[in-house]
Amino acid sequence: QEDLDAREYDIKAGGGVVTVKINGKLEIKNIELDEDIVDPDDIETLEDTLVAAVNEAIKKVEDINGEAMNKITGNISMPGLF
Repeated sequence: QEDLDAREYDIKAGGGVVTVKINGKLEIKNIELDEDIVDPDDIETLEDTLVAAVNEAIKKVEDINGEAMNKITGNISMPGLF
């Protein structure tokens, strides 16, 4: 679990205009924006793209962590243990 928590991932969204750096504990470490996504006249698109990017990053890390834990436990259900 410590190894999974320490990993960091760069997840791109919005066609690559937003990059979210997230760790295995689902902590957002950094968000990078391409200049093309920053339009003062269209803040709504930026907001929507950021939300999508963060949600995609969280989902990807949860999927990766789930797969790794399934390999370790052999898909045995142990509620409360992990």
